[in-house]
Amino acid sequence: MALESSKSKSRIPYIPGTKPSIKNAQLLVSTGIPSLDYTIGGGLPIGSIFLIEEDIYGTYAHAMQKYFIAEGIVSSHPLLIASQDTEITTLLSEIPAPITDTASELNVQSMDDRMKIAWRYQNLRTVDSSPMGGRIFGHFYDLTKSMDKKVIDNANITQWDKPMKNIMKNSVFENPAYEDLLKTVAKTLKSGMFFTSDEPDKRNVLRISINSLGSRMWFCDSEESTHADMFKFLYCFRALLRNSFAVAFISCPTQNFDNYDNMVERLEHLSDFAIRLESFAGSSKETNPLFKDYHGLLHIKKLPALNILAPHTPESRDLVFKLRRKKLLIEILHLPPEFGDTTQREQDEMSTSGCLTSGKKNLLEF
Repeated sequence: MALESSKSKSRIPYIPGTKPSIKNAQLLVSTGIPSLDYTIGGGLPIGSIFLIEEDIYGTYAHAMQKYFIAEGIVSSHPLLIASQDTEITTLLSEIPAPITDTASELNVQSMDDRMKIAWRYQNLRTVDSSPMGGRIFGHFYDLTKSMDKKVIDNANITQWDKPMKNIMKNSVFENPAYEDLLKTVAKTLKSGMFFTSDEPDKRNVLRISINSLGSRMWFCDSEESTHADMFKFLYCFRALLRNSFAVAFISCPTQNFDNYDNMVERLEHLSDFAIRLESFAGSSKETNPLFKDYHGLLHIKKLPALNILAPHTPESRDLVFKLRRKKLLIEILHLPPEFGDTTQREQDEMSTSGCLTSGKKNLLEF
């Protein structure tokens, strides 16, 4: 009887919008972008931190944040949204609406891909977003439509955008915003019984979205103090997540910092996942024919090794993203089909015509 009770307690609890990983038995949640889930190994493990190094204007990083929040609302996961740059009410008004007719969306996507991708890439493996073991994991969203306000109002969302003004004498942070956010996270985890030591009647996952952490609104009097506050915050924040049913999605404008002390690498070390978005806007790559169908490069900086000896290895690290009218896609960068009027084609045609006009007939001619 004791063995049966211990086995029942060790089982992974069923939580809507989650699935266990077949590789390391970790409980996963979706980022809201199926192509991103597939790239990082299936989804975000519970207790992990996903760090996005923002593009130069932050457009695509903020779009990913909206997907993460939308997936939490649709999956009935409680949310904690923190931002000092954007009003949270404005952010919630821009959350994309879920696509209910998934079959038609997949058909349109597959037809569009068959028209644009060369025949030699048709056998590439596609993203598997089908239900796993009876559980619905991941949804599709339409960026041209906003989620119903009633659905957002009924969601369990904790908002943080106004830190305390009084600085405590014994505070380890120079900027009080970091300490106030940590206290808000700890209070939310405790009140919602998200810690692993808690025994609630029904388990759930807390999604934490921090928008533009380390932006100019988070600055201290000196850059050294700003760096120190960020490191202390992530170190304490990571300790809270490790013992709770929660997952964090953090965007950071790393281009605002002078990386004289390897700050970016240290931030990546304190995170579990780290990607960098390189936008083509304003760069020479924007006019490069190789990238004409895309809006930027996605660089995988770090993938975790959880309960396994080596981290997940994606099929390719040459990844690109593009923001269409309705959705954000992450794909593998392939060489485009040969252009009709390239120099190479002209040279081939000249060499072919030269061989045909020669007096000696080729043995392979018919």
